[in-house]
Amino acid sequence: MALLECRGLVKVYKSVPALCGISFDVPQGRIVGLLGPNGSGKTTLIKLISGLLTPTSGTVTVNGEIPGPETKKIVSYLPERTYLTEWMKVGAFIDYFADFYEDFDRVKAYDMLSSLNIDTNRVLKTLSKGTKEKVQLILVMSRRSGLYLLDEPIAGVDPAARDYILNTIIKNYSENATVIISTHLISDIENILDDVIFLKNGSIVTAGCADDIREQNGKTIDALFREVFRC
Repeated sequence: MALLECRGLVKVYKSVPALCGISFDVPQGRIVGLLGPNGSGKTTLIKLISGLLTPTSGTVTVNGEIPGPETKKIVSYLPERTYLTEWMKVGAFIDYFADFYEDFDRVKAYDMLSSLNIDTNRVLKTLSKGTKEKVQLILVMSRRSGLYLLDEPIAGVDPAARDYILNTIIKNYSENATVIISTHLISDIENILDDVIFLKNGSIVTAGCADDIREQNGKTIDALFREVFRC
């Protein structure tokens, strides 16, 4: 059984289709790039997997379960926008996550914050945008989850911060876990991807093993993306 299964997944907002009957499987132990321009359906798909939205039709299951309380125990979700409360201290978020998630690793969180010299007594609103992004990523990656859903984790941050974020992702998930990264910045993440899913106007254009797709097309994932989406 695949960790994630989507079958004929459709999502319509007020008669406007966001996803148009997509189907795919994702096994354990993979880093998957969910690739497409803005408006292609990436965030909608991630929200369906995380249980924040329900499908118009079709099914999505995580570890054999429809998204709900049981799947939230194994899914760690990083939204596109920062959702952390601005007036709270960094250390308070660690306490909050540790209380809320049984799989949260305090030691790992403190180690990552220390490596960046982020003071846990700092109030979030006093930090730069890039540092806020790092704090949120650290909280998400400090869970011992089976599936990490990262929605545009490198958008809006400088190249140095992108390197840190990607290194954090690679070093802090178990080999049995799966990571799905939504982005339109392909060149920055191509070298860490095992599989890719190209989304365009709510439909899957290409999906499969990244190495196989490179070999079949004779070009990088980034070059293929630019060709498909005329970037």
